Amino acid sequence: MGFARKHLTESCEASEYLHERLTIPKLPTIRFIVNAALCLGLIALGCTLADARSSKKQLERKPLVHAVDGSNQRRSAQNEAQPEVSRPAADRQYVPASNITIDGNEQLFATLCALHAAGFEAGVNSTGGHPMRAELREMLQHQHGPAVDALRDYYKQHEMGDAGSTLSRYIWFALVAGPAPKFQYVLRRDELPPDVLGIEDFNEILAAYYAEQNIGALWRKLQGIYNQEIARLHEPVTHIVTISTSYLREIIEPASPRTFAVFIEPLVGRKTNVLNFAEHYAIVLGGISDIPTNEIRHAFLHFMLDPMALKYPHVVAVKRPLLDAAARAPSLPAEFKEDFPSFFTECLVRAVEIRLQRLSPGQIAATLDRADASGFVLVRPLLRELARFEKSEPSMTLYFPDLVRGIDAQAESKRLQSVQFAAAESAAKDGSKREGEPVKPKPVAKMPSAVPNDPEVVAALTEGERQISLEHTEQAQAAFEKVLAKYPDQSRAWYGMALVALLEGNGKRAMQLLESLTGSDLADPRPPRDAVAANETSAAKRGIPPRSEDPLVLAWSHFYLGRMYDDEGEHQRAVDEYRAAAAIPDAPERARNAAQGALDKSHAAPARPKP
Repeated sequence: MGFARKHLTESCEASEYLHERLTIPKLPTIRFIVNAALCLGLIALGCTLADARSSKKQLERKPLVHAVDGSNQRRSAQNEAQPEVSRPAADRQYVPASNITIDGNEQLFATLCALHAAGFEAGVNSTGGHPMRAELREMLQHQHGPAVDALRDYYKQHEMGDAGSTLSRYIWFALVAGPAPKFQYVLRRDELPPDVLGIEDFNEILAAYYAEQNIGALWRKLQGIYNQEIARLHEPVTHIVTISTSYLREIIEPASPRTFAVFIEPLVGRKTNVLNFAEHYAIVLGGISDIPTNEIRHAFLHFMLDPMALKYPHVVAVKRPLLDAAARAPSLPAEFKEDFPSFFTECLVRAVEIRLQRLSPGQIAATLDRADASGFVLVRPLLRELARFEKSEPSMTLYFPDLVRGIDAQAESKRLQSVQFAAAESAAKDGSKREGEPVKPKPVAKMPSAVPNDPEVVAALTEGERQISLEHTEQAQAAFEKVLAKYPDQSRAWYGMALVALLEGNGKRAMQLLESLTGSDLADPRPPRDAVAANETSAAKRGIPPRSEDPLVLAWSHFYLGRMYDDEGEHQRAVDEYRAAAAIPDAPERARNAAQGALDKSHAAPARPKP
C-alpha cells in the first residue's frame, strides 16, 4: 500500500515546528508517526529540544504578551510598551491576537457594575482600592429603575454564603459571556463551568440592566483609566512570561488553543482572583498601586505546568503514596488531599518559584521548612531535581518524566516520618497560604485502568514513548516488547508497536495493528475475550493485539486509520473511522476535536479517487 510514502503534513499543527526543532528527515511516514505520538498524548506535545538561549531567541522574535486597549484592538508588547492613553482609534496599530493578553473586559465591567448596584459588599469599607471604585460604587448603589429592581431581587435569590464565593461565581459568568448588549454565552450549556450553572439566566437580567442604565456609555467613558492600568502592567507581566518560559525552555505557540489573560477591573477591589477552566486561565486584578507580581507569576506557572501531570498520569501515579503522608498536614488545603496531580503541580510551581526568585541559602532553607510544615512536602525533592533540569537540554515538557522519576519515594517517605506539620492556624500566620493562589481543584487524573500499576511496566512504556520521540525504533520496540512479554494484551504497548511500524515505513503492518486495536479488522474474526484468553493461539500470540478497551488508544487508532484510508482514497471508510473516534466515551478532548475537524474537512472536500 502506498500510505507510507504519501504526504501527511497536515496531520498535526506542530508538524513544521517539529521538523525545524528536531531536524527530522522529511519523510512523510516519519512526519505522520511523530505527530501521531504527539497527538496521542504519550509523548510531549510541545516537543522542543531548545536550550535556554534558543528559547530566549524565539521569545524575542515573537511577541509574548499583547496589551489590549479598551476598544479590544491588540497592541504588540514589544513595539508599544507605553501606549498613549488618549490615542485616537484611527492611529491604533492592529496586531494579531495573542494567547497571552492584558486587557479590560466590558462583560466583566458590566457584571461588576450590576453586582455593586445589587448590593454586593454594600457595608464594606472600600478604602485602599482603586480611586475609581469608590466613586463608581456610590453611583451604582443609587441607581433606580425596573431593571435595577429586578437585578436586586435576582441577586438576593442567588446570593451565596460568603462574598468571595459570590464574586467568583459572577466573574466566571463574565468570562464565558459573549459581548454586550445580549451577553449570550460563547460556550454550549454542557461546557459552562459549574459555578455559572447556578446563575445561568443572569445574562437576561444583565442585558436589561445594561440597556436601562446605559452601561456601555459608562464603559467607553472610562477607557482612559483602563488603558493606563494596562500600560502599567505591561512590562512586569511581559517580564514574568519571558523569565518563566525561558527557565522552562518552553515556547508558547500563538496557534495553541490555551490562553492566559490578565484582566484589569478596579471594581473587584484589592482581591486577586485566579480562575481556570479547561485550557483557559485568567487572573483578575483591581488595578491597585502595588502590582501583585508573585500572584501573577504563580498563576502563569500553573498555566505552563498544569498540563504536564495530566499528560503523564502513569508516571506521576508511582509517587502517589507520598500524598498519604502530606495529607496528615492540618494546613494542606482539602482540594489537594485527594488530587495528587494537582498536589504535585502545586509543589512543582513552588519549587520553580524558589529558583526564579534567586533567594539566599538561608531564605531557601526557611521556605522549604515552611513548605514541609504546610504539607507541600514535594517542594524540597523537586527543587533538587530542578537543579538537574537546569543542566540538561530538553524543554520541561520532555524532561518532566525524568523529573518525576528522580524523586526517591522510599527516601522521601523515611524523611517525612520526622517532619513536624504546623497547625492550620499557625500555617496561615506564617504566610504559607497566599492570597491569589490558583488552588481550585483540577480534574483528578488517576492511573489509567489500561496501564498496569506496575512500576517496571510504567517505566518501560515511558521509555518506549521517549525512544519514539527520538526516532530510535529498535530501542522503542525493545521497550514495548518488554511490556508485552509480561502483559501480552497491553494496548498502549501495541499502539507503540504500530508507531514503530510507521517509523520504519511498514504501513501495512501499522494498519494491521491499528485495525486490530479498534476491532475493525474484518479479515480476522474474533472469539469472545474469555475464549481468547483460554486459547494458546490468542491474538497476542499471533502477533496482533486484541481489541483495546482504552479510550485513548481507541480514539487515536480510529482517527489515524481514517487518515490512512483517506490517503488511500477510501473516503467512506475514512469517514466511518472519524465518526467512531468522535463517539468513543471518555476519549481525550483533543482526539474528539481532531476527529470532528477531519469530518468537517471531509464533508467540505470532494472525495479523492483511489490511486
